[in-house]
Amino acid sequence: MINYDRILIRYGEISTKGRNRNKFVDKLRKSISNVLHDFTGIKIEATRDRMYVILNGADGKEVSERLKGVFGIQSFSPAVKTNKDMEAMKDAALALFQKKYEEGKTFKITAKRADKSFPLNTDELNHEFGGHLLKNVPGLKVNVKKPDINLQIEIREEAAYLSCETFQGAGGLPAGSGGKAMVMLSGGIDSPVAGYLSMKRGLEVEAVHFYSPPFTSERAKQKVIDLTEKLSNITGAVALHIVPFTEIQQLIQQQVPQNYTMTATRRLMLRITDEIRRKNDGLAIITGESLGQVASQTLESMYAINDVTNTPVLRPLITMDKSEIIEIAQKINTHDISIRPFEDCCTVFVPASPKTKPKRDKVRHFESFVDFEPLIAKAVENTEKMIIKPQSGKEESFEDLF
Repeated sequence: MINYDRILIRYGEISTKGRNRNKFVDKLRKSISNVLHDFTGIKIEATRDRMYVILNGADGKEVSERLKGVFGIQSFSPAVKTNKDMEAMKDAALALFQKKYEEGKTFKITAKRADKSFPLNTDELNHEFGGHLLKNVPGLKVNVKKPDINLQIEIREEAAYLSCETFQGAGGLPAGSGGKAMVMLSGGIDSPVAGYLSMKRGLEVEAVHFYSPPFTSERAKQKVIDLTEKLSNITGAVALHIVPFTEIQQLIQQQVPQNYTMTATRRLMLRITDEIRRKNDGLAIITGESLGQVASQTLESMYAINDVTNTPVLRPLITMDKSEIIEIAQKINTHDISIRPFEDCCTVFVPASPKTKPKRDKVRHFESFVDFEPLIAKAVENTEKMIIKPQSGKEESFEDLF
């Protein structure tokens, strides 16, 4: 009985790139290397059109589980490699098929011929291999529309690859291929999802969290560390910046009318995040805002808050309903962490009646009575930077394919 010895990776959106395709391929290779860093013996090979993870005895089920979350992969297939001799290919196909076959299942053959010099075309390959399996597997039937098993045969210049399984990848673009941005990470449901969706478009993210002891607890801080760890599981280590915010937040409560404190707070957070972005060579700021979800996320509020920076502010969730956001949070395993009952600084000082349509000129006027610049500089200077590394291993498991 034959075992899969490699995993064939298809690029997806990378395939649409032109002269700079190699840059994206290199980034994908690095992402795969990062998530498989604790496996010994594996080898990653890349061509213009495909990438291969050579297992060399590594646990193929665990490797496959980790590949599911890597951005830039359209799909992947556990595969075996043979030379392009028809008899060798037929023997491998039969052995691989018998590993998956159970009585009564149907099948089809899907052949692709990237090497146009190979003597048989795709129809002839389908016929040859289909006939070979029907001859050697009693009771087998063909179903070309909804087969139980789809035996895929790919003839490339260097070799032939055979597989009975295809799994969807995460799509998107490889991590780090789109530049760096800072995600404003609260302890809530939305911001980790915004970070995840930004990563999917190739952004390297660093997280910024505002911490206001004694009004927010160590457990609230740990919650954000745990959320950052979940994001690091996707693309590798993530920097987390913990900003001391108590002094500024208390001053806002004292100096700004209550219904404008939330607007002023968000403006100060954005100014500080922008300074941290500048110090760390980021190009944008990411928030978890969804239009109209709360008072600070009306269009008027965002207009007044955005006034403090010219840096692009990316809002991946802007048109999403809460139910859609929760669904993604559950998928990426951040939801249960986010709902832990430990308040962050955005929730402990929420006014009873916050302005839903704040005026930019009014909030500017209220802030003008305080020189926030030294406090901003002090907060940035005293920001704690942590490098959060991914966990090794995942709880989910693949079907026994290897």
